[in-house]
Amino acid sequence: MAAAGAPDGMEEAGMDTEAETVVAEAPARPLNCVEAEAAAGVGAAAEDACVARSSLQPAPAQPPGDPAAQASVSNGEDAGGGGGGRELVDLKIIWNKTKHDVKFPLDSTGSELKQKIHSITGLPPAMQKVMYKGLVPEDKTLREIKVASGAKIMVVGSTINDVLAVNTPKDSAQQDAKAEENKKEPLCRQKQHRKVLDKGKPEDVMPSVKGAQERLPTVPLSGMYNKSGGKVRLTFKLEQDQLWIGTKERTEKLPMGSIKNVVSEPIEGHEDYHMMAFQLGPTEASYYWVYWVPTQYVDAIKDTVLGKWQYF
Repeated sequence: MAAAGAPDGMEEAGMDTEAETVVAEAPARPLNCVEAEAAAGVGAAAEDACVARSSLQPAPAQPPGDPAAQASVSNGEDAGGGGGGRELVDLKIIWNKTKHDVKFPLDSTGSELKQKIHSITGLPPAMQKVMYKGLVPEDKTLREIKVASGAKIMVVGSTINDVLAVNTPKDSAQQDAKAEENKKEPLCRQKQHRKVLDKGKPEDVMPSVKGAQERLPTVPLSGMYNKSGGKVRLTFKLEQDQLWIGTKERTEKLPMGSIKNVVSEPIEGHEDYHMMAFQLGPTEASYYWVYWVPTQYVDAIKDTVLGKWQYF
């Protein structure tokens, strides 16, 4: 019986060989970078190199909705300041006794400013009268008309609803009155005006430019006569929306909204100057006459006092 097996404490022949065969036949486990390099005898230096290469692997991309990615985009927009690199200027836009503080590109035009005012007030651009030292031209930039930071921009105008509420018979009456005036003899030939015009052109009257239209100057219009033959000057206080009529004796400060109409007529023989009247009441008796107004400022005066938006 003992011959049938190996003695106790002894291994059967071939057991080591069989174990080695099992080990040899087992598939090799893939080695990681460190193990592979270490097995090659590179040691600690190879391990460092492997770790370094691992650090060069690209980081996984963030999903589109990732908050961190959105934050970086938002910060980029904030850094731009919303001005696209354009120089901004601080403006105080005043309309209907309300002030609006805005920042606006200095190289934008008057037309673009009207669009900005429309977005703030709801006042259509075609019905705006925008003033800064006179009417703001639509085709010039704020830089060209020398708008400074902190400037007050006066806006006069009515919304569409206000215009629709205007009493149309009143407009018809004004048109009829103008037609009646046209039938009369020229104003400069009427006796009440001749006594002033016969004094001749004042020596200190402002120069005229026939056939031209200019914005109001930054200084008062001076060197003119009133109906009594005394010297008179006109100062347009756009910040207060007032017309100041100054004489040697006193200065009358008139809200522009209180002036009903402005009429004018070239002076015969001196067509580069006008005689002009501001209607302060309901009848012609309330006209305040001014003589020797330079013709290049006539339209600017009417637009500033009455506004282009009042008739449609």
